Amino acid sequence: MLALVAVPALAAPKLFESAQLTPAGEYTFGIEGPAVDRDGNLFVVNLGKTGTIGRLAPEATASEPFTALPEGSIGNAIRIDAVGTMFIADYKKHNIFAIAPGRTEPRIVFHADEMSQPNDITLARDGTIYASDPSWKARSGRIWRIAKGPDGAMQGAAMTAPRAMGTTNGIDLSPDGRTLYVGESNSGEIWSYAIDGDALTRPKLIKTFEANTIDGLRTDTSGRLLVARILKGSIAVLTPDGRIVREITLKAKEPTNLAFGGSDGKTVFVTQRQGGFIESFRTDMEGREHCLQMGRC
Repeated sequence: MLALVAVPALAAPKLFESAQLTPAGEYTFGIEGPAVDRDGNLFVVNLGKTGTIGRLAPEATASEPFTALPEGSIGNAIRIDAVGTMFIADYKKHNIFAIAPGRTEPRIVFHADEMSQPNDITLARDGTIYASDPSWKARSGRIWRIAKGPDGAMQGAAMTAPRAMGTTNGIDLSPDGRTLYVGESNSGEIWSYAIDGDALTRPKLIKTFEANTIDGLRTDTSGRLLVARILKGSIAVLTPDGRIVREITLKAKEPTNLAFGGSDGKTVFVTQRQGGFIESFRTDMEGREHCLQMGRC
């Protein structure tokens, strides 16, 4: 009789330990805008040259071309809704593009000449887009609310706010969709606002980092914020009231943004400007947006 030999189970990856996923130099200095679809594909702007979008398939170790934006347009942020529509913020031409599920052709769904630039975007449960709109030269910024009008076309306007904002950058919603978190890069401040239609109300300063050391941010299903500490080489994990509960050390010093993915939404992908690559780590909570995509929230 053959003896049965016990095979040890593969150890699960340690939480909060980051590893480089893709080769250095794949992406340009403008690497940004990570977003994961329902199938686990990761999309990132500026693969090889500006104006492109790359795709990293699940379990892959190198990105491949996905699409290119029209001449002169450069993406800065990507978000994907629950039905698989991809939205891209084009900071050069003041556009929001959409790509339908199963397609690669971008089409303009919103344009505003009066925008300085749509920088980062986030999606609400009802499909509303919130976009940060910084003016880097003036060290100021706004937030735009973009939603479908009565005719089905996307309409938008700058939201009113009770305070003058700095250079609005990273942006995301709380799990209940009632609070908008906004990072202001020039001051290093992160603010929360209540959303009341086209108005932002009840501003609250929840955390101040050093000036020019914050970029993209995301929320998880517990309500925590994960903040890319550009030039610091880390992701800060904050409670909704701004208490730092963890600082995750990365492989390079210039993280620009992050996104949740993986089958359970607990893998965090980070875009690294220093080196032009993607790295990732496991966390203990699913991302808010991933949970909505998968119909679990």
